[in-house]
Amino acid sequence: MAVDEGARSVTVTPGRAAQELELGRDEFRLAIQLGLVRTVPVGESGRRRVERDELDRLKAAPDFPAGLRDRVHAIGTADAAALLEISPERFTRLARTGHVSPVRFSLNRYRAVVWTYLAEDVAALGRTCPALLTGRLPLELRERLAAHEDLRPRNWRARRLGVLLRATDDPWAQAAAMASLLDPVQVAEVVDDPYERAHLDRLRPPEPPGTPVRAPARDIAERLARADDPDEILWHRLSLALALDEARTRGPAPHPGDAGPGRERE
Repeated sequence: MAVDEGARSVTVTPGRAAQELELGRDEFRLAIQLGLVRTVPVGESGRRRVERDELDRLKAAPDFPAGLRDRVHAIGTADAAALLEISPERFTRLARTGHVSPVRFSLNRYRAVVWTYLAEDVAALGRTCPALLTGRLPLELRERLAAHEDLRPRNWRARRLGVLLRATDDPWAQAAAMASLLDPVQVAEVVDDPYERAHLDRLRPPEPPGTPVRAPARDIAERLARADDPDEILWHRLSLALALDEARTRGPAPHPGDAGPGRERE
């Protein structure tokens, strides 16, 4: 539910929040995306702002501002490879086999997907898997690469879902986050009640910052945001069914004539 207009007196705009947190625009967007900076919807428009208490909490950290900036330091493939002192090709192979998860993606002018990683995740890969940085990759990894395995989209989706689930205690909102990874046909097969589907759609999480507006780039981004592997689809279908069971025990989805969300029909 949107925060009342009176909340404007205790919230600030994203631009002002980024300035106070000493973050650049992209760094601030990533901090929100990762759940490091919490935002709230304000007013009828639902525009998101940052509460003053949230800013105070972040600025009170003993490692502020360097610590926050380090946690949102994102790098591309070339810089990640340089950090590990390996070739970009080798780093890409390690990312494709799931050894490091992307934190976001963008599309270049050729509409090719460009993945970005947290520098701290890349450094952790070097500490935990030093044997993968030199010599020939293990046979199992070579076979997976030969089969054109690429876990980057799936791992990005899993990471994003985890952030969305941790951001709310509302079981209906959590179910909506799971539903956002499935196409409408899959959701309809799991959620029979059209009113429940409509409620999940209203609670659908916002698109990641920087999502392209125009087709066909937008079409590519939307495909990346949805589960595509059969086992991944099955997992999210089962998770959605279980989440719905939990949400229904807390209160039904609103139907026409209801006084408000989650209240019993008269």
